[in-house]
Amino acid sequence: MSQYSSQHPITQPDHQARKRFGQNFLHDAHIIRKIIQAIAPQPGQHLLEIGPGQGALTIPLVNSGATLDVVELDRDLAGWLQHHFADCERFTLHMGDVLKFELHTLTQLPRSIRVIGNLPYNISTPCLFHLLESEALIDDMTFMLQKEVVQRLAATPDDDEYGRLSVMVQYFCSVEHLFDVPPGAFKPAPKVTSAIVRLVPHRHTKDQAMDTTLLRDLVRTAFSQRRKTLRNCLKPMIGDLDANALPVDLALRPENLTVADYVRLSNAICRLRRDATR
Repeated sequence: MSQYSSQHPITQPDHQARKRFGQNFLHDAHIIRKIIQAIAPQPGQHLLEIGPGQGALTIPLVNSGATLDVVELDRDLAGWLQHHFADCERFTLHMGDVLKFELHTLTQLPRSIRVIGNLPYNISTPCLFHLLESEALIDDMTFMLQKEVVQRLAATPDDDEYGRLSVMVQYFCSVEHLFDVPPGAFKPAPKVTSAIVRLVPHRHTKDQAMDTTLLRDLVRTAFSQRRKTLRNCLKPMIGDLDANALPVDLALRPENLTVADYVRLSNAICRLRRDATR
């Protein structure tokens, strides 16, 4: 197995961080070790790293003995990474946009791939939703995100941070805020604190949505007007359906409902629509 020691260069000296890609490169050795310890990669595992950048996490991930696929949008960094890991058979680079990358091209096996990434703020939410479309293939996900995004992921009903992202991610995954990462751990230093979060797809879902597309539409519609009551913001979805047959109090606001409440409401709307067509 080829080893890339900590003395092996992990930076591309000529590369300037690009704002349009939201690039902030991790360089703090203590934080890098802490993240790798949290991931605990093992030989034989299949990993996907999103946005490897200058390889700060890539090197220890490769050294773990795991099979590593990486997705990098920056053409210059992609070329450098390909050259840097050219002699590693377990490393595969995919140059392109992660929002267009399909996990099923890597594996068809359920719960067989572990996802890792330092996600720029401008794509963090769409990236999470994109990955959740393939959640059946994912064993777990460990991400570096802005702390405020992690707080939204972990938020509970009646919190100001609780919203569409909280509900949908928690429907599919358990959320664990592991630790914070200060701006000084990056070059250039961002203006905000970051955090490491672990998302583990549920193996057994107690509250199962009959139609996940309907659930997504319901949650999106509800939180698009979060200061209104459910009765008002859900009018387009409820239409002529019997509101009295719905299992939640429509005088509540969207942030008052639990994930289970949204699933029950979604299933009730699904049944009422089905009955209306008979």
